[in-house]
Amino acid sequence: MPLLAAPSVALLAPYTGSEMLPLYTTTVAVSGGEARHARASGRAVSDDGNLDLVLRLPEALGGNGGGTNPEQLFAAGFAACFHGAMTLVAAARKIRLPHDIDIAATVTFGRDPADGLFLLRADLSVSLPAMDAEDAAALVAQAEKVCPYAKMARTGMQSTVRLV
Repeated sequence: MPLLAAPSVALLAPYTGSEMLPLYTTTVAVSGGEARHARASGRAVSDDGNLDLVLRLPEALGGNGGGTNPEQLFAAGFAACFHGAMTLVAAARKIRLPHDIDIAATVTFGRDPADGLFLLRADLSVSLPAMDAEDAAALVAQAEKVCPYAKMARTGMQSTVRLV
């Protein structure tokens, strides 16, 4: 099994530009499938073909299950990104991360009392049982500042929706 390269601590170097500096961009297209409803019977495919998933409405929302859904994808992305941020922060601090890190993202789809429509809630649980509690708390706090998913959850996100 090939060894992974050490994370580039240079990614934590301050950026002083006046516009967002893109580091990576991807596009995922979804189709609606038989039901013509991507959440119920769709498919999600990335522009490089590495992601190719069946989308299904979860049973809890009246669907048949049998595939993944947007909330699971968001939870996976959030947890993986936070783990990466912790790895960067640990490398910058010259801390060796224990092997028993456990990060779980819980994403809830629900109704928004502000407008009666829908919203997402994301909760992240980080377990570092082999680390000193104070060191673990400092690492998690710094990773929360570095992780773009955590920043998006905290401050919102720039986005556009356009008809093409």
